[in-house]
Amino acid sequence: MGRKQDEKSSILYNRLILLLVSFASCGFVYFFLSAVLTRNSSFESSSLPLVGEDGGGGGGGGCCRGIENLELWGAAVKWGSDFKFNSSQDCCNACKSMCTGNDGPCLCDTWVFCGNREACGSKFGECWLKKQKDSLAPEKQDAGPPGEENNWTSGLIFGKGEGIIALKTESGTLHMKLFPDCAPHSVAYILELLALRHCAGCHFYRAESRGESWDSEGNHIKNAAFGPPYALIQGTLEAQGTAFKKLPVEDCPTLRRGSVAWIGSGPEFFISLANHAEWKHEYTVFGSVLPEDLHVAEKIATLPTISDVWNNINVTVLERPVPLLLGRIKKSGED
Repeated sequence: MGRKQDEKSSILYNRLILLLVSFASCGFVYFFLSAVLTRNSSFESSSLPLVGEDGGGGGGGGCCRGIENLELWGAAVKWGSDFKFNSSQDCCNACKSMCTGNDGPCLCDTWVFCGNREACGSKFGECWLKKQKDSLAPEKQDAGPPGEENNWTSGLIFGKGEGIIALKTESGTLHMKLFPDCAPHSVAYILELLALRHCAGCHFYRAESRGESWDSEGNHIKNAAFGPPYALIQGTLEAQGTAFKKLPVEDCPTLRRGSVAWIGSGPEFFISLANHAEWKHEYTVFGSVLPEDLHVAEKIATLPTISDVWNNINVTVLERPVPLLLGRIKKSGED
């Protein structure tokens, strides 16, 4: 009996040691990633170090996320009273099915679903598919009387050639495809900034090239270090005079060349100049720079910098921050 008890104790002890080692390993990875992209406390705000038209890094089909307690308006293409599903994902996919992706705008760019069986009552399962007049400024149903709960969940779908905005800089314009189906809260915030028609205070402040660690297509070179430099340009998307509310964590795919992602809950963000599989699934990707514009990001990465140290990580900061402005792209036929 004594020997068996000792064996059991030994087994339990070994398992406990393995569990503690696993926790320690995970903690080290998290600490390293945070250190790489987070500014030193002497800076004004926090940040991190460190893809076309679906350039990469999210979007393009797999996600079907929406925003709860939101009812988007618009012209109905499918009436929910006669079109019902058991989940918001099924409703979202029904809208996506009206986007072939081959010949222009989607027939449906908005889905609205009532998924709370008790609160929705007879409307439970209703899936309204709609089309916005302006998908970059979606119409919202006015709020009801105080205390009245909104039971709808809504989402946007951007088809081929849709949902592309411009990040204008003195080095050129970066066109970015937004991913509302993967990061709906993030995209809603970007559309709010777009509606301001200015982004005073928005700028890039950090720039690091691919160095000798990644090739021109963003692939990591065998046996090369993973930085520094870390192959990214980093900045902030917060307009002066507006209150910023922290964004929730949304879809965090593997970062690819061109991925546009938040650092933490924003408004600090970065554009990846390489494929960063080593960073795992740490950052919410809300858009992707079109491949034909990545040379602009590469150009910013070559601007004069000064060396600094953030949380014991060597980084390079732009000598002069690069202001950026959010804008709409001009469609053919527009002045």
